[in-house]
Amino acid sequence: MPIQHNQLTKTDRKAWKEFVSKHPDNTVFQSSEMYDFYEKVNRYTPHIFIGKDDKGIVRAVLLAVIIKEYSGWRGKLSSRTIVYGGPLLDRTFGGHLQLLKEMLQTISKTLGKKSVYIQYRNFIEWPESCRQVFDSCGYSFTDRLNLLVHTSGRTETEQAISKSKRRQIKKGLADGCTIRPPRDEEEMRIFYQRIRELYQNRVRKPLPDYSFFEQFYRMSREGKLGIVRLVVAGDEVIGGVMAPVTSGRNIYEWYVFGLDEQYKKKYPSVLATWAPIDYALENELKHFDFMGLGTPLRPYGVRDFKLHFGKNTTNPGRFSKINNRALYFVTEISYNILRLFNKV
Repeated sequence: MPIQHNQLTKTDRKAWKEFVSKHPDNTVFQSSEMYDFYEKVNRYTPHIFIGKDDKGIVRAVLLAVIIKEYSGWRGKLSSRTIVYGGPLLDRTFGGHLQLLKEMLQTISKTLGKKSVYIQYRNFIEWPESCRQVFDSCGYSFTDRLNLLVHTSGRTETEQAISKSKRRQIKKGLADGCTIRPPRDEEEMRIFYQRIRELYQNRVRKPLPDYSFFEQFYRMSREGKLGIVRLVVAGDEVIGGVMAPVTSGRNIYEWYVFGLDEQYKKKYPSVLATWAPIDYALENELKHFDFMGLGTPLRPYGVRDFKLHFGKNTTNPGRFSKINNRALYFVTEISYNILRLFNKV
């Protein structure tokens, strides 16, 4: 079955958009808008693969992005291919398992030498038949928990939130905090500075440069991709969240922060988490997706915080394949050293 890579006509893009919009697992992370976003971000290179049947009908879509932390030789060490919420596969199509296999083989052949590893960050729990295809193509599965907050009704959603967090939301808002979009790019830059400080001092994981947040904000102002919300106390930005939106379905927590130590009684992290939930309720979305609860049985403080907002946990997991074991080994050592010295 023919698999198309990157060279798309206007007709192809239209077919891609229609396929994604009608798919039961539709996600903005597999959309043409996300492809356009990645193209504008420094050291992000998107790749779209479209699988068609013999009649030319789209049966699968896979949007991947190669991410590098640096340019030059260091970029090669940090390169990884990430697939969020994909591939989207027409499982009503009789040849869907063969098509999935061909898609996985094609992406490995095309991107295998361009990145240290390939990782599928799943949004669904794949059926066993599909998991076997990933396994046959050299991918290993690791458990990865997630939390979905149902947002089909305000009463039910609020009742699922713990009493302590409901009380903190009310107190934060009553104490004068407001939740709103950034007024301009200067406020978006403040958002980025706050996130950067958090990642340097506590999270200590790679963070995209400002172009990532800048371009997301610009597209969000055009009604694309999702929303950005700030938690503001007076003139001070004390919290915020960047949340992609799948129209009619889900909103996702991609990046979030709260200055809890400095503004303890205003509960900025709680309000930043509440912001996309409230948006989902106002816009009749089905779920708020936390995009991760960590690995089962491994302590993860953030998980305890998130579970105050609901209990609907899932285990979509991840599929990973190492393309270059020597580079992967060097990258792991380098990354751990940088974390030790608080450089990432």
